[in-house]
Amino acid sequence: MINISPRQLEVFVQIALHGSVRAAAERLHLTQPAASMALAEMERQLDAPVFARERGRLRLNARGRELLPLAQELLERHAEFGRRGSEGAAALAGELRIGASNTVGNYRVGELLGAFARSHAQVAIRLRVANTETIAAGVLDHSLDVGCVEGPVTHPLLEVRPWRDDVLVVCAPPDHPLARKRGLKPADFSGARWVMREPGSATRTISERVMAQLPPGETVLELDQIEAIKQSVVAGLGIAFLPAVAVIDALAVGRLKALKTPFLDLQRKLSIVLHRQKYRGVLLDAFLESVAPKR
Repeated sequence: MINISPRQLEVFVQIALHGSVRAAAERLHLTQPAASMALAEMERQLDAPVFARERGRLRLNARGRELLPLAQELLERHAEFGRRGSEGAAALAGELRIGASNTVGNYRVGELLGAFARSHAQVAIRLRVANTETIAAGVLDHSLDVGCVEGPVTHPLLEVRPWRDDVLVVCAPPDHPLARKRGLKPADFSGARWVMREPGSATRTISERVMAQLPPGETVLELDQIEAIKQSVVAGLGIAFLPAVAVIDALAVGRLKALKTPFLDLQRKLSIVLHRQKYRGVLLDAFLESVAPKR
């Protein structure tokens, strides 16, 4: 009879998330030998390894990838059993792993997390900020509980819920020829020097779609941070598509100018992304209700 304990499941999950026994032991306040023994005992009972050992790191094998969401669900249900079984209404506690693409993580984090964090002070929120492609991958492999992204995400295992409207603007330094020109037309962008986001980001995707409607230009820089792009444009290295929410301050003090481009569609949707097969306990449900109530 298999008798795997919650502690063994915790060790398994933490190793899967952090890639090493040492990191898992630190997160769980165990000694490294104790964490190693817990993993070894779980694998013994399963009669199969759940990790591949690669250059000192542990990576989930096919069996481990299949078992990870089940282990996470069992731990969440165990915590929920304790909350419901205790006298009185126990406050929500636990850990929520949230991924946010760059615009959300850097400029809308208060909108995303504020109400939930104020209402549930005992919940530990782990926020990971990366581009849309990386966040979607994290939700798919269960290293993230939920994501909030800027761009379109299409995968049969992912559920996408609309969250906020967002808009990009074309920004230039105030002394740029396009910033001084009135009544801009698409032809005016011929030969423009662009500073772009990296491939995999939602801003890059919409930028390429919009640029296909303009005369050819030149990409002079590719950067993975919005602030770095802002500073590059301020320094006169090129023009760029930037989220309106990210340039409010620079526009207000005159360091950047937003070009008037009514002929370009720069609207987009910010979305919440969930794994369709992930167990949604009270913790995740409470977060979803705070940001994107299901209609």
